Amino acid sequence: MLRGRPLRDRLPLPGVPAERRHRGDRLVAAVLVLLLAGVAVLYAAQSPAAHTESVTAATAPTPPPPVGPVPAGFTELWRAASPDTPVPLAVGDGVVVAAGSRVSGHDARTGAERWSYSRDLPLCTTGFADGRVLALYRNDEYCSELSTLQPGSGARGPARTLDARPGTRLIGQDPVLATGQDYVETFRSDLVRTAEYGTVRALEEPGSQPRSGCTFRSFATAEDRAAILERCPGEPSERLTVLRPSGTEGDRPAFDSSSVTGTDGAQVVAASSERVAVLLPGAPRLALYDRSGRSIGEFPVDAGATVAAPADGVARTTADDRRRYWWTGGATVALDTRSLQPRWSLPGTLGPGTRYGDRLLVPVPGGIADVDPATGVVARTLPVDRGPVTAPVLLAAQGALLVELRGDELVVLGPAG
Repeated sequence: MLRGRPLRDRLPLPGVPAERRHRGDRLVAAVLVLLLAGVAVLYAAQSPAAHTESVTAATAPTPPPPVGPVPAGFTELWRAASPDTPVPLAVGDGVVVAAGSRVSGHDARTGAERWSYSRDLPLCTTGFADGRVLALYRNDEYCSELSTLQPGSGARGPARTLDARPGTRLIGQDPVLATGQDYVETFRSDLVRTAEYGTVRALEEPGSQPRSGCTFRSFATAEDRAAILERCPGEPSERLTVLRPSGTEGDRPAFDSSSVTGTDGAQVVAASSERVAVLLPGAPRLALYDRSGRSIGEFPVDAGATVAAPADGVARTTADDRRRYWWTGGATVALDTRSLQPRWSLPGTLGPGTRYGDRLLVPVPGGIADVDPATGVVARTLPVDRGPVTAPVLLAAQGALLVELRGDELVVLGPAG
């Protein structure tokens, strides 16, 4: 016997001409090649990349003009339809617009498109976290296809699948919370899922979810915390649950606290590393809960003529290093960043406002109020003609420019003169 195969495997088969054997071998090889090619074509046709159009920026973005003192006025530079950005995405050095199936990055000054990304699926929502634009697409009944994009170039980053339902919002930073009426999940900056809570689609550990049939009504996030106000069958009132993603194992979520509140019709406004602020029904007042879920005080709030709960369950807020600015539906209320206690209230506003240098600019009917962020005192109002306003006006600063999201339309304003 020779080394390797037995001798009988190395000898020609009796009665079979060598030419026919070689011809048969070539036929088998050709069939295998065709099969492999067919599999490759089928995979390519079904892969997300086959239904994606990505055009990246050819050059680095032009930085917007640096912020300085509040100017004498603002003038419109450009506008675009952007129904799929729930907040203005003034990120990197540009502005991001999203509509239908398409996300695009624009020069902040001119509005010129610099990059674009689209799929053959409708957008559910967009967001921004950990330095990346998040674009979540709907596949069948789920908002499941998450793509990440670099804000300056539009280059694609990591992708993953979610089990979010239509109507979801992507809020928070590392972890990001994907909201929903009966299911939420969180994921880290590397897009690894850290927790899921509620009606889990593919439950691996029966009994791992503590409650079933609950309806989630409002949400807020903080450092490794996700606050959820929910209504569960058989319970006397709403329940405030604070999820702790880092402590979750498998399908079994970990919590800082979860207890009934004794109220119905409340709204989670904000969360910090130690507290959660909840707007109580009736006469506007803010209830604060500590990390164990214990109520530690209530504070009256001048909420203005209108108090409105957002349809997506996420309070309209912005923040700086010392305060959070919350829009009640009729007033802008400043909360201390750590204690979440209200500091001042400015009625008659259209949104929470945004920091502009050392000032706070707040949208009001017919203009923008120049506000002292420490006291809420208005120095002056800069005129802006928006026409009839039927939706919140959400502001973000991009250098010296202002980005206003007026319902489904995004408008960029620059210093006048």
